[in-house]
Amino acid sequence: MGLGSAIVRRLAAEGARTVITDIQVAAGEQLASELGGRFIEHDVTDENRWDTVVRAVEDRFGRVDFLINNAGVEGPPPERANPENTRLSDWQAVHRVNVEGVFLGCRATLPALRRAGGGAIINMSSTAGLCGTPDYIAYGASKAAVWHLTKSVALHCARNGSKIRCNSVHPALVLTPMVERIIADTAAARGTSTEDVTKEFTSLIPQREFQTLDDIAAAVLFLTSDEARHITGLAMTVDGGCSAAL
Repeated sequence: MGLGSAIVRRLAAEGARTVITDIQVAAGEQLASELGGRFIEHDVTDENRWDTVVRAVEDRFGRVDFLINNAGVEGPPPERANPENTRLSDWQAVHRVNVEGVFLGCRATLPALRRAGGGAIINMSSTAGLCGTPDYIAYGASKAAVWHLTKSVALHCARNGSKIRCNSVHPALVLTPMVERIIADTAAARGTSTEDVTKEFTSLIPQREFQTLDDIAAAVLFLTSDEARHITGLAMTVDGGCSAAL
C-alpha cells in the first residue's frame, strides 16, 4: 500500500473523507483507523464487488466525489516478461488487475459521480505506458491501456456534460514496494547488485533522482481539486523529465 497509502494520507490531510479499499485487510484497516476513514475489503477484479463498494460509500457519505484507481501489479520478473518468454497466463493476470480493474472502477463510479453533480477520476498509470518496455511487456502494455482508457472516459464525460473529469498520473521511478521488487528482480536476472541497478535506473532520470511518494500524492491532490476543473484527459507525468526524452 505504498503509493496508495501516501495518496490517501495527503487527501485526508486536506480534509477529504476517505474510503480505502484493498485486498490487504490488516494494513487497510490500520490505515483507515489512523486517518479516521473507512476500509472496505475489495478485489478490483471482482465486477460485482465494485457496485457494492460504490453503494456503501454513497450510503455512508451521501455522495462520491472522486475515485483513485491505484491497484496494480508488475507481473513476472524480467526473464519471464519479454516478448518471447511471457506466458499468456501472466499477461492476462497483469491486465486483469491493471486494466480490467481500472475499467470496472470507472464504469461503476461514473453514475455515482453524475448523481453528485460531477467529480474526478484519477487513474494511476506509468511512464512505462508511454514508451517500450521490453523487459516488462505486460506491465507496459497495461499502463498504455490505462492511458488510452483515461482519454476515452474523459471525452465521454466532457461531451455528455456530466462535469466529471478523468486524468491519468504517470510516475517514472518511485521507491514503492513494487519498484523495489523490480529492482531486485532485475538485479537477480543480471547477476548484479540492487545498488548497481538503482544507480542505473537513477541515471535514466534527467533530474537524477527518484520521485517520492509525496510528489505523486501532490499531483493526485491537484487533479482532484477545483483548481483542475478544466483539466481532463491529461496524462500528467511526474517523472523528473523522463518523458521529455521520448
